[in-house]
Amino acid sequence: MLGKCQIGIIGTGRIAGVMADTVNQMKNVRLYAVASREKVKADVFAGKYGCKKAYGSYEELALDPKVDLIYIATPHSEHFANAKMCIEHDKPVLCEKAFTANAEQAAELIRLSEEKGVFLGEAMWTRYMPMLTTIREVIGSGVIGDPKTLTANLGYVIGDVERLKNPQLAGGALLDVGVYPLNFALMLFGNNIAKITSACTYTDTGVDEQNTVTLQYIDGKIAHLNSSMISLSDRKGVIYGTKGYAVVENINNFQSIAVYDASYKKVGIYKCPRQISGYEYEIDASVKAIKAHQYECPEMPHSESLRVMKILDSLRKEWGIVYPFEKTEAVSMEETEKQQDLPEEQQE
Repeated sequence: MLGKCQIGIIGTGRIAGVMADTVNQMKNVRLYAVASREKVKADVFAGKYGCKKAYGSYEELALDPKVDLIYIATPHSEHFANAKMCIEHDKPVLCEKAFTANAEQAAELIRLSEEKGVFLGEAMWTRYMPMLTTIREVIGSGVIGDPKTLTANLGYVIGDVERLKNPQLAGGALLDVGVYPLNFALMLFGNNIAKITSACTYTDTGVDEQNTVTLQYIDGKIAHLNSSMISLSDRKGVIYGTKGYAVVENINNFQSIAVYDASYKKVGIYKCPRQISGYEYEIDASVKAIKAHQYECPEMPHSESLRVMKILDSLRKEWGIVYPFEKTEAVSMEETEKQQDLPEEQQE
């Protein structure tokens, strides 16, 4: 990679637009190309954000030798196929959350990334924010004593968004919104989880519209997590300790952390540093990893992406939610296994 890292974007939705606008304000990268399955959408996007190239297929973008990093901003159901195609063309990938639709897909992408030596990162933006370090330092300072309980809430009134209602697109609150409270808990309380309990309500299409999850840790800590696509929440994350508590404003894009003592008096507040959108940190981390010939970002390593997907899988299993394409994949895998068990002369 010589000079500025040239970014290609797959997808032309709202998040792709935020990323494009962010990249255009960064100094070490350049917005170079965009791809859509509909060429006209790519052309409109390119005109709006100043992309040099606009492609009518994702593979065309992946084949462009001038693209240094591809940001994937398609629906959850498409992440696996899109990322796999890019990696097979030796293109570094930064894929939006949720990383994939399930853990099996995540494991396959990670295997392929490491086998081919191609960078693969998950765009869980809160993991990369400098404000996360501040939050960890405040909690770790002992100012609220020993942290014992955590709550995290994230909800938006977005239940009418077609993508979120559609099981074929891996819709539902969990993969779109619920990943933030879950990551918040994992970032601050770790992953030594002893037990997970949960509940959800369903849309008429069969995906979850709101859910509540409780993580019980081996050391006695408890995290209560709520997410919804039918109600508006305060977006707060609260860490309760033996001497006080701390309130994080907006777990979806950290704004501040306020500290309260045992008398419920605010004794400190730490605010988010100035930023473009917050997306710039994951881009910077990805570029740094690529230049260092690393296949993952330390901020969100492959092991953590896989861990999150396994937890999401376990929750969906408890709720009885299976995406239609997962049934097809399961049948296909079963047929492959049967084929492999046949004598060699009978295999196709």
